[in-house]
Amino acid sequence: MVAVKAGDVDRAVASRRSDIGLLLFYGPDAGRVTERARAAAQAAVSDPSDPFQLIRIDGDALAEAPARLVEEASTFGMFGGRRAIWVRPSGRNIAPAVTACLDVPLVDTLVVIEAGDLAKSSPLRAACEASPRALALPCYADEGRDLAAVIAETLRAQGLAIDPDAREFLAESLGGDRLATRGELEKLALYAHGQSSVRIEDVEAVVSDVSGPSVDAVIDAAFLGDRTALEAGLEQLSRHGTVAAAIVALALRHGLALLGQVVRLGGGGDVETAIRNWRGLHFRRRNAVARQLKLWTPDRLTRAIAILQSAALTARQTPALADAAAAQALFALGSRARSASAG
Repeated sequence: MVAVKAGDVDRAVASRRSDIGLLLFYGPDAGRVTERARAAAQAAVSDPSDPFQLIRIDGDALAEAPARLVEEASTFGMFGGRRAIWVRPSGRNIAPAVTACLDVPLVDTLVVIEAGDLAKSSPLRAACEASPRALALPCYADEGRDLAAVIAETLRAQGLAIDPDAREFLAESLGGDRLATRGELEKLALYAHGQSSVRIEDVEAVVSDVSGPSVDAVIDAAFLGDRTALEAGLEQLSRHGTVAAAIVALALRHGLALLGQVVRLGGGGDVETAIRNWRGLHFRRRNAVARQLKLWTPDRLTRAIAILQSAALTARQTPALADAAAAQALFALGSRARSASAG
């Protein structure tokens, strides 16, 4: 199978052949991975709210029972019609489950997999790229015209235009993660409700600088066990109205990327080389992330990722508890980091 380029992902999904029954969305932009996976899974069925049509499986559960994916994918719907199976991210190895599924021709079923920033050598990515029944679809951060399109599309859906100077300032303030970007844009649209267009003062009043170092500093403080910096950073983000779910999503993305690097370093790699080759890592974070690579093990990161996934689920299901869940998860990571440092 020819590997799909990042710029061709949406076109590849829209024009996929009927015999392609599995889509693997992966990459450093956790928000974009989730957004595209959700859209593909929901578009594959007539009623996404029907749990018999759209089946959600947690990646960790799938790692515990690899045969479950083939069983679910081979099952025909109780009332006929198309089905979709949406597998959420996991820090554990689900390649055996997916590989087994690729050996089975799927009828009226689409399997959608969310994953982190997979290296080309990753068994999961390699299996999907090699199979004629799958598409491996890379998702990278919004830049330039992509980000402008996201801004225009989201605001237009709310009946809003945006002034040119406001659009430029907004693009500079938004980060690369699609989930965080959507959250900030939705908050801005709510603030500007009733207006015909968004002005620069609206952007200044509402949008947190999710591209700046503040969120990254909080994430690094958590993964390094710096409780003082973590407390101060969370308080600052709260005052600026940063969405808790966005912090957790970015922390989860970082944890998955960190896990991939730590696993590769387990084979004898050099930390400095890993830092230099880490795509999208801001130069200001290099020293902090280098320390994290030396501090965390794959087992510890797997448990940390599970904590963040649980917080993300709480934020989605019970928005009123999102802030508390995010803080609890980040402090739990900090505690584990301090234990690792002391041990």
